Amino acid sequence: MSEEELKSEKTAPAGNDQPENDWEKAWDNFKVDMNRFDQSEFEHPGGPQQEEGSRGQDDGDKVGRDGREQSNRDRDGRNKNAGDTDDREDSEDEAPEDKKKSRLSDIISWLIVLAAAIALAIVVNNVVILKTVITSGSMRPTMEIDEHVIANRLAYLFSEPQRGDMVFFANPDDETETYVKRIIGLPGDKVEIKKGKVYINDAEKPLKEPYLFEKAEKLDFGPYNVPEDSYFMLGDNRNISRDSRFWDMPFVKRDKIYGKALFGYRVRKMKSAEY
Repeated sequence: MSEEELKSEKTAPAGNDQPENDWEKAWDNFKVDMNRFDQSEFEHPGGPQQEEGSRGQDDGDKVGRDGREQSNRDRDGRNKNAGDTDDREDSEDEAPEDKKKSRLSDIISWLIVLAAAIALAIVVNNVVILKTVITSGSMRPTMEIDEHVIANRLAYLFSEPQRGDMVFFANPDDETETYVKRIIGLPGDKVEIKKGKVYINDAEKPLKEPYLFEKAEKLDFGPYNVPEDSYFMLGDNRNISRDSRFWDMPFVKRDKIYGKALFGYRVRKMKSAEY
């Protein structure tokens, strides 16, 4: 063979190999495209339109869910508002009744307090204390005219009256009148007044009486024998006092003594203002 033929034979295979390489590249590109096609079809069946449709459907579902949730929230809100409105209406309906009950309860409470205060005052004035106003000067200087005096009704509940006590009692000659005097003679005592001085049970010395307003007139009275359960009374202003020396019934029974004088006070009259 000539050299040209040999050259042609050597170069021929090289020319035949080029198409094979093109086919291999084409095949590889085809497989890559198929793989891409399969993946896109798997992830979004139906192609790009289907993908867009699915996204639209997803968005629609999301919007639908959001709409339903918002609707539910609105319905719950309306129900809550309706419930609140009903509660307010109920409370508004009940409010006048509650106010009436409250006012009625307050009135009843005040009436109870007032009744209790009145009852307490009645009990105190009729059982515990005695309040009087002095209208004469027979007990001066211990008790002055127009002086208010408080007496203890329970003073002799567990004890007996003592000599020198100032007591309130019913006038033996007129029990509608209340007197206040000082106890001088006790039950069983013998009382005698000589030249204005008081002697008890034939004592050699007269009774000490520092409370006298002034020296008594030198007059004689007695003797008086004080009965059991009775007392002999004299006033501190001895010269003007109407007491056991002058009564028809000279003695005061134990059960006619109302109470023991505790203290006195004067009420100052207010003068009207001058302009």
